[in-house]
Amino acid sequence: MTLGSKIAWDDTVLPFQLDKADIRGRLVRLDGVLDGVLRQHAYPPQIEALVAEMTLLTALIGQTIKLRWKLSLQVQSKGAVRMIATDYFAPTQDGEPARIRAYASFDADRLTAEPAFSQIGEGYFAILLDQGRGTTPYQGLTPLAGNSLAACAEAYFAQSEQLPTRFALSFGKSSEPGVPECWRAGGMMLQHMPQASPGADQGASGAAGLMHARDLVSGDNAENWTRVNLLLDTVDDLELIGPRLAPTDLLVRLFHEERPRVFATQPVRFGCTCSEARVRSSLSIYLARDIAHMTTEGGRVTADCQFCGAHYDLDPASLGFEAGKDAGDAD
Repeated sequence: MTLGSKIAWDDTVLPFQLDKADIRGRLVRLDGVLDGVLRQHAYPPQIEALVAEMTLLTALIGQTIKLRWKLSLQVQSKGAVRMIATDYFAPTQDGEPARIRAYASFDADRLTAEPAFSQIGEGYFAILLDQGRGTTPYQGLTPLAGNSLAACAEAYFAQSEQLPTRFALSFGKSSEPGVPECWRAGGMMLQHMPQASPGADQGASGAAGLMHARDLVSGDNAENWTRVNLLLDTVDDLELIGPRLAPTDLLVRLFHEERPRVFATQPVRFGCTCSEARVRSSLSIYLARDIAHMTTEGGRVTADCQFCGAHYDLDPASLGFEAGKDAGDAD
């Protein structure tokens, strides 16, 4: 088996539970998904790293949402990285793959040689949940804190959901003679099962005055949480990426005394929802004079999808308010 070959557990999320510790988790392996996300753009290495990390977090967090729901993660910042946005589209039916897409917006002139997270300035980390037509989307956000996007996500769950949460992530490019270079990524999420009355009576000990997972557990729960986190600390990057280690084998290696129990695996794929029909729908709100301002010298209206890079070239006469009729001309 070569590192560049397709493996049965690539592009999957495996939910599990540690019965002895009252902790649930997910183990993700991504390769084609991350290749699909990153090959759409010529990102600098720092941006590739941030988008890869955000994509892993999205797969781990998104696996919990119900059929047909959409989960989005966003980072908005005043730094060189203005935004990182990801979407997780839950499958429409059981057994179908979920779809993930991601992109980043940044000022190339402001990027430095510092580590990837240093390119992000003051801002916030947000999770948005769209349950579909006829519902009000949920949005929760916390200030950016810590030294990684994973730390920001942990702070979000501690602060907004009062759920002790831990992430361990690894990603990078795999390259071998005679094998095309490809991305491989893996990660694990641990989360203490919800309690009827979360603790949080110890104050906030996290970065920027935010809650930390340790602030939410006490007694036996704190002991279990600490023990399982110490076990996760023993994992190495190659085990997480796992080209030669099945997810179930990794769980047994790390947590055999915690009685791990696994559930159905969720396949994930790179996928975008953009289409010409959606572009036309978004442009239909504009007046004819607005469409005229968008029209190129060649007499066309063009649009590019930030997520997948799809390019749309449209006839301006077929767009806008009443297909080119100005609102002032309406009866």
